[in-house]
Amino acid sequence: MAKLSSSRQKALLRKYARNVKFLMMLLSIGLIVFFLPKQAKFSYEYEKGRIWNQKDLISPYNFAILKTAQENKNDQKAAKESITPIYQLDPSVENQQIEGFKNDIEIKWHNAGINDRLKPKYISIGIDLLKEIYETGILKLNAQYQLNSENYPITILNKNVASEKNTNELFTREKALAYCDKVLSKRTDVDKAFLLDLLQNRLQTNLSYDNNLTSRLVNEVIDGLSITRGMVQKGEVIVYKGSVINDDVYQKLESYKQAFEDNARTNGNRTLVLLGQFFLVSIAISLLMIFLYLFRKDIYEDNRLVSLILLVVTAMLASLSLAIKLQLPNLYYIPYCIVPIIIRILFDTRLALNIHLLVVLIAGFFVPNSFEFAYYEITAGMVSIYSIKNLIRREQFLISAVIITFTYFVAFLGITFIREGTFLDIDWMDFLPFVVSVLLTLLAYPLIYIFEKIFAITSDITLIELTNTNAPLLRELAFNAPGTFQHSLQVANLAENAIYTIGGNALLVRAGALYHDIGKMENPLFFIENQSSGFNPHDKLPYEESAQIIIRHVSKGIEMARKANLPEIVIDFIRTHHGNTRVDYFYQSSLKNFPEKFINENIFRYPGPIPFSKEAGVLMLADSVEAASRSLKEPDEESISILVDRIVKYKLDQNQLKDSNITLKDIETIKTIFKRMLMSIYHVRIDY
Repeated sequence: MAKLSSSRQKALLRKYARNVKFLMMLLSIGLIVFFLPKQAKFSYEYEKGRIWNQKDLISPYNFAILKTAQENKNDQKAAKESITPIYQLDPSVENQQIEGFKNDIEIKWHNAGINDRLKPKYISIGIDLLKEIYETGILKLNAQYQLNSENYPITILNKNVASEKNTNELFTREKALAYCDKVLSKRTDVDKAFLLDLLQNRLQTNLSYDNNLTSRLVNEVIDGLSITRGMVQKGEVIVYKGSVINDDVYQKLESYKQAFEDNARTNGNRTLVLLGQFFLVSIAISLLMIFLYLFRKDIYEDNRLVSLILLVVTAMLASLSLAIKLQLPNLYYIPYCIVPIIIRILFDTRLALNIHLLVVLIAGFFVPNSFEFAYYEITAGMVSIYSIKNLIRREQFLISAVIITFTYFVAFLGITFIREGTFLDIDWMDFLPFVVSVLLTLLAYPLIYIFEKIFAITSDITLIELTNTNAPLLRELAFNAPGTFQHSLQVANLAENAIYTIGGNALLVRAGALYHDIGKMENPLFFIENQSSGFNPHDKLPYEESAQIIIRHVSKGIEMARKANLPEIVIDFIRTHHGNTRVDYFYQSSLKNFPEKFINENIFRYPGPIPFSKEAGVLMLADSVEAASRSLKEPDEESISILVDRIVKYKLDQNQLKDSNITLKDIETIKTIFKRMLMSIYHVRIDY
């Protein structure tokens, strides 16, 4: 089977790009619908403490009123307290310890120095004490049941015969030893110390706590508890219009919602539920694609970027669906803000906000209290986007996390005050899921790195790393071509200030400026900024060859950049910073010195292309202006102004900026900034 060439594959991808896009949309919609819970949506939104503004809600069928979580908790607590702990009696312990006592007295008697005739009396007293104690029972107290007092009631099982006792009627080892001491203290005819020493080793528990049996009884009682309290009859009004949703009404609404969803699962048409979800998700995804088509056509035309966006949206909604199916204790544990952060850093603010709104809208259909959910997540998402609008330091992630947490906290207090009307009854543990969500949001940082590598995207984080002057390629430039390095720094400052003012990616233009001339490292001395001794190697070369050496720094720079794995978006600055202009010095010199010779202009012209972005256009102007300013003999306000105007006019006349989306108003702003900065660089004082 013949294998398609790389160019043929690319041609086929371009030809069927629209079909691929629609397939990706359908796949995304299908996956989202597949993962979403297949249940009917309850029609009403309500919150405790609010006014019921809808019509009277009448029950369409009988349903039981569910107990609240607190009521169930109280019932379980009462059930646990009603079960007395069970202790098993082990009769063998008594016999073993009595026999052990007899053996001990035989062994130690000879060294006791007591008359042998008294031995039977000692044995009899010891055995009587042990029998009395073991018949009462020895146990170890369980701290679990010592909540209100040291002693507590228990059930003793002796061969499956139960008897009720209290621990104050029984012995512990300490109490048994104290009892022996008390009894023996009244006997003057025996050696108390000798006998007590023998007895204390024979006081072992014969009542052992049966945790398994006790737990089983507790579970049986709990399982038998009712989770409902009363009924709402068919035709009964659940809540009247204009009434306040108090605790009782709120619980009726919760019970009605549960009954509705159970009934829908049993009797509802699953196909219609599926179709409804398909419609809703299709609208959301279609709106996203329309937004891309109208406002970000560059992304819309790139199926690689479209696939990344659809992947992020699908993964977020799939995670939510999984959490619902696993019955996660609280759906706010999910880091919803991770989506707008990733999209903001990889793309832009408008797209991040648009996608976040659509994700929250879809999620709102499947979470409880959807309006409350939407308020929490939309506000937090907006804050997460705004807090990293200009990402210039990595610690902004942590700052953003703190701001998001604070936003959640204020919203949490506001909603709680509305619902509860008191500060004292706030359960602060309810805020824990929001904290966990924010911590999980920090996973955006490694995810961005993964997406960058997989989808060949350059984020602001990567640009921050590239603009570090300690980066290997920039350190090499500073060492091999220090003049070019200083020129690149000045160009970066000029271009960054200009693009920041007219609107654009300042980090991107700075990165492009720092790397735009790295190709000069091949032959640094052929560029005037690196010539310090007065020797110019061009003096010995034909003009055509000199021009080609100068022009070659572009192609060489592209080669070096690719070898260093620089992003293509940065390499574009190397490719376009001279556009397709001529190397005029050598071209004019050739015309002047060889007027009779035919001059091929293309030999003296850069291969292009011309700048095709606002950032690349600004860099071209900054590069030319900064380089030309070095030729000024006595830089002053007038000469700098004339120079900037001349350079910019030349680029416009050469049609170098026609594809860069720079307006005439932007041009005037750029010139003003360049003039002001150059005067500052050359310490020009303005008369005033």
